[in-house]
Amino acid sequence: MGGRRLTLKLTVSLSLITCFLLSSSYGQNCAKHSFPNNRVFKTCSDLPVLNSFLHFNYDTSSSELEIAYRHSGIGSSRWVAWAINPTSTGMVGSQALVAYQQTNGTMRVYTSPITQYQTQLQEGELSFNVSDLSASYENDEIIIFATLGLSNNGTMLNQVWQEGGLNGNIPQMHVTSGANVQSMGTLNLVSGEAGTSNGGGSKLKKRNIHGVLNTVSWGILMPMGAIIARYLKVFKSADPAWFYLHVLCQFSAYVVGVAGWGTGLKLGSESVGIQFDAHRTIGIILFSLGTLQVFALLVRPKPEHKYRLYWNIYHHLVGYTVIILSVINIFKGFDILEPEKKWKHAYIGVIVALASTAVLLEAYTWFVAMRRKRSESEGKLPYGGVNGGEGNVVYGHGVRTQQA
Repeated sequence: MGGRRLTLKLTVSLSLITCFLLSSSYGQNCAKHSFPNNRVFKTCSDLPVLNSFLHFNYDTSSSELEIAYRHSGIGSSRWVAWAINPTSTGMVGSQALVAYQQTNGTMRVYTSPITQYQTQLQEGELSFNVSDLSASYENDEIIIFATLGLSNNGTMLNQVWQEGGLNGNIPQMHVTSGANVQSMGTLNLVSGEAGTSNGGGSKLKKRNIHGVLNTVSWGILMPMGAIIARYLKVFKSADPAWFYLHVLCQFSAYVVGVAGWGTGLKLGSESVGIQFDAHRTIGIILFSLGTLQVFALLVRPKPEHKYRLYWNIYHHLVGYTVIILSVINIFKGFDILEPEKKWKHAYIGVIVALASTAVLLEAYTWFVAMRRKRSESEGKLPYGGVNGGEGNVVYGHGVRTQQA
């Protein structure tokens, strides 16, 4: 019995000691951290992600902000940055302090204004004065020291902090998921309170929605509709169902695509200074051509009309142009959004599957067309010629009973 009590007492004691040590270690992250040369910062904040901490002194009379940004658990082949965004809550527009250890072992620290998402953190002047800029790297921790003149920025700031890899001495794009898109918030210089911001997560969600809508519509439904129109009409039993399936597929693709295009416009309006010119231009062309195709259905001549041939040429030319541009623009979107590779690989798999299906159906329709031509030449067609009683027309490589 005494042994059990002793064991219980030891267990409780060890638990209390463990809790004390853990609380002490967490407290040392910010408030109890000691800087070299007896530097003291009155206020500090444990930032919620990326093992980061901000220490600062703020002089209300001069509006000077003295900061020490600590980023722990960082390797020597990575960069870190802390920034203030005077105009927004996200990355673009941020006025950044960047630091990393160079290949020769020395530290490089500099200022970098962020003007676009895909940036290599080029050096440049910020919108406010920066002095006493320095950095250190020790025990897998980079610390950036600086004094900022914030006369026109108020006492409530939008802050952003980040980390990424190096290629030699050149900073590379950071990861665009997880903690790396949550590393932003607000900072009250007077009270010292730091708040979180979901602006980056919200914008990333909109970008993902934009990508999904356009991939499904322009990149999948549109090619499927073309395959239906080109190959199902060869089967007599599919007439006129193939036509209505084609129209349903293309119209659905257009509606979903317009929604994706709208989210793209919204993202553009919220991202001042960011432009992906090629992606944007192709998107506008796709919307214009898609809208033209929809309205062209209203003036589609009847099959026997003398202008039907010209309408068919226009319809096919514009349709295939839309499909080609769609696939190109989707891959440009992948390069911009930089999602996990599995999503790009999945879309490549879909495109390969659609292309393989088209090749197989192309071969089969040629086989059907040749067999019917041979039967026609031998006088074995039961419909009495090329334009038989059922109105079958040899067009291109196959036979169809109705023209799209």
